[in-house]
Amino acid sequence: MLKPADDSFAEILRNRLPEGAFRPLEPRYLEEPRGRFQGQGGLLVAPANTAEVALVVRVCRDASVGVVPYGGGTGLVAGQVMPEGPAPVILSLERMNAIREVLPEENVLIAEAGAILENIHTAAEAAGRLFPLTLASKGSARIGGNLATNAGGVNVLRYGNARDLCLGLEAVMPDGTIWRGLSRLRKDNTGFDLRNLLIGSEGALGVITAAALKLFPLPAARATALLAVPDPQAALSLLALAGDLLGPSVSAFELIGGQGLAFLAETGLRERPLFDAPTPWCVLIELDLTESDDPSAPLEKLFVAAMERGLVEDGLIARSEAQRNEFWDLREMLPEANRRIGSISSHDISVPLGAIPEFIHRAGRAVAGVGPLRVNCFGHMGDGNLHYNIFPPAGKSRQEFETDRPRLNRLVHDLTHELGGSISAEHGVGRLKLSDLQRYGDPVKLAAMRAIKNALDPTGIMNPGAVVPTENRG
Repeated sequence: MLKPADDSFAEILRNRLPEGAFRPLEPRYLEEPRGRFQGQGGLLVAPANTAEVALVVRVCRDASVGVVPYGGGTGLVAGQVMPEGPAPVILSLERMNAIREVLPEENVLIAEAGAILENIHTAAEAAGRLFPLTLASKGSARIGGNLATNAGGVNVLRYGNARDLCLGLEAVMPDGTIWRGLSRLRKDNTGFDLRNLLIGSEGALGVITAAALKLFPLPAARATALLAVPDPQAALSLLALAGDLLGPSVSAFELIGGQGLAFLAETGLRERPLFDAPTPWCVLIELDLTESDDPSAPLEKLFVAAMERGLVEDGLIARSEAQRNEFWDLREMLPEANRRIGSISSHDISVPLGAIPEFIHRAGRAVAGVGPLRVNCFGHMGDGNLHYNIFPPAGKSRQEFETDRPRLNRLVHDLTHELGGSISAEHGVGRLKLSDLQRYGDPVKLAAMRAIKNALDPTGIMNPGAVVPTENRG
């Protein structure tokens, strides 16, 4: 049974760690971005190095005190806050933020878990390299949390998830031992893959303290366009056409619904429309090119071919870096517009690419059956990941529809499951989706997850209540 991180426990840690490891427990450590969970205060500890992390975990194990790893606090499934149970140690990695090494000839960068994602981008670019994982929260998200949740972002189509961008890890295991797996090897078949077990485990199996990350050559040029399409089926056909004509140069393919554009105007985030006429859907496409000569030419070729097939109705090709940034700002402001409107129910789902049009159509009909609600559907269409968010009618607040939230959540996730999809595409499970994982998860997988958790963390101190269901539901 877990015990609280009370004053007597804090005294034990204070006698073994430098004073600089202790921070005031500010409200930000107990909050999550969507405001649906409130963490409880225990003891906030911010170690300076891996040895101090190991010491904290050992002391917590011996005292049966829970440990909640904390990165940038940007997670959307409440994996970083513990609202119930004995007050835990909140283990912040913010002081462990060094870029330890950049090896451009190997295309490798080694960073500590608390390194901010945007700072990793800067360090890679200074060496003439690209680290392609990018998120709207890149200015505050930390790489340890990105790996712990197997973050996705906009470039998965070409470069893969966080898992695909990691060669090795250094981590503290639940017994306080240090796994020194910070390998730079591209091939290593020596037994079980502990790296990939820890990536995506959301701190339930250990604390990631550093990572060896894959780098890529900087593109010689980027080409970006915003294309208006009549419907999701046209967008799907456009994606296939882009693959046929442009091959692996397609790095991002984002679907944006007209409701999202309307939300930008409603919230004052963007008042001037990009297209002359309202569009029900549009696609943001970007190419990473190896040659810089006339980077817009491939997109012009795609646009002409798509127009001939009736797949696009209008289009804008970025003619400058400023215009490219304008297109991406539009995409990256959508989550902030959602936050300002206030969603009733938000969903991070994925379905097979070919099922996207059917999902959007059927989910829209099902939501309309609940009431006159608004849907902002957008996301990473290139890898099948949609953010399907449901909002109250204009002039109403989400609080007025809270009783509809479970029903909406169920209908969206039931449809996702029916179509062979996932109820958590890139945000993780955390505490928010535990019941969903129990409902839709494969029983054999769930049993294996419990067995692994019990084997590595028999006292249950690592991020208690997150990710791993304790029992099957009926």
